[in-house]
Amino acid sequence: MKDAIVIGGGLAGLATATALGSLGFQVELLEAKPFLGGRATSYPIAGADGETEEIDNCQHVLLKCCVNLLDFYERMGVRDGIEFHRDFYFIEPGGRTSVLHKGNLPAPMHFLGSFLRASWLSIGEKIQLGRAMLALRRERKTRTDLDDISMLEWLQEKKQSTRVIERFWRQVLVSAINVELDQMAAAHGFQVVWLGFLAGADTYEMGIPKVRLGDLYRLEMPNVAVHERAAVKAFDVSRGVLVGDEWRTAKTYISALPPEKLKQITEELPLAYGAFEPSPITGIHLWFDRSVTTLPHGTLLDRHIQWFFNKGGGSYLMVVVSASELMLRMQRQEIIDMTVKELGEFLPELAGAKLVKAHVVKEFAATFRAKPGLEPKRPRARTAIPNFFLAGDWTRNGWPATMEGAVRSGYLAAEAASAYLGKGSRFLLPDVA
Repeated sequence: MKDAIVIGGGLAGLATATALGSLGFQVELLEAKPFLGGRATSYPIAGADGETEEIDNCQHVLLKCCVNLLDFYERMGVRDGIEFHRDFYFIEPGGRTSVLHKGNLPAPMHFLGSFLRASWLSIGEKIQLGRAMLALRRERKTRTDLDDISMLEWLQEKKQSTRVIERFWRQVLVSAINVELDQMAAAHGFQVVWLGFLAGADTYEMGIPKVRLGDLYRLEMPNVAVHERAAVKAFDVSRGVLVGDEWRTAKTYISALPPEKLKQITEELPLAYGAFEPSPITGIHLWFDRSVTTLPHGTLLDRHIQWFFNKGGGSYLMVVVSASELMLRMQRQEIIDMTVKELGEFLPELAGAKLVKAHVVKEFAATFRAKPGLEPKRPRARTAIPNFFLAGDWTRNGWPATMEGAVRSGYLAAEAASAYLGKGSRFLLPDVA
């Protein structure tokens, strides 16, 4: 009999399986899809010339403060596949660009030089933002209501103007947490700003995969058996998990499924499934007949589109729109037209370029909405069933719905399962500060 069956091969399931596998446990990982990685994946698309090209479903990035995700990449042997960038490019319509990067001062003053030189905020707006940053640093451990109020409510309390909110707070936080500020628990906004901008001089550095996402998530451990196209239909306490027509048993079971899929396989867990609302992300892939930028990436101000990433010589760009409810109601060509039009306001070189190919990816349920009041409803790894544990970015792991949160949940589930199996161990690394 296996020591553990892990249900789901996304980051949470992979983190669980690698952690348990590192202790020598015999693990079976079951994934319904024909690939691992869950919502972080790659797949081939056909071009107009009949040739195929493999693309990522959307751009996935991390910051250096994502210590558990980096630890997971080390365990998977793919840490070298991540390239870190120290410059953030804030681009205004018209193309004026401000570069935010650390200087020689220690944290939290490490951005001071580039921040003062930046043009995307006025002097008065910078003072306004600085005051809010100081308040955040002061209140992050003293406020008791941050899970109950929205980030927008806190920003309004701190007298942040609409322009400062739009050009900094929304631009950074909506991209990180994938929910609008009025629907975002202030606690999560605090966490992103504290860990990513204030806690350390290099924690803000942005990691972008140098390889396709499909190449990052290939699990090869001798005592971990991976089965793709193995959808679990049901879970029963006495019989185990049903895969096809076969019941498979193990000493422990770890679900790394999203809440709606977990509910489909068992009704034995009294969880607040309805509290977890999906939030979408849209990725727009654009191929031009020439290079339209030399920048590796950029955050785009005052428009619907939010970020672009240079995926190949400046002629292949991926544009990302988080919390993209508007685009769910738009047709493919409408999205492409709007994206190209807006992108042209930031990249003057695009004026003479021809769009050769485009592909739109709508992730309807990319994350859950990290709303005020939701945190107490997020379940912990241990459940009412002694040998059944939960992982997944929606579980209570200390982070919102991010790759770091998914890995943290997997490590917590592995800790709980290993303790049940009599070989308790610690996997979760503490935050940087």
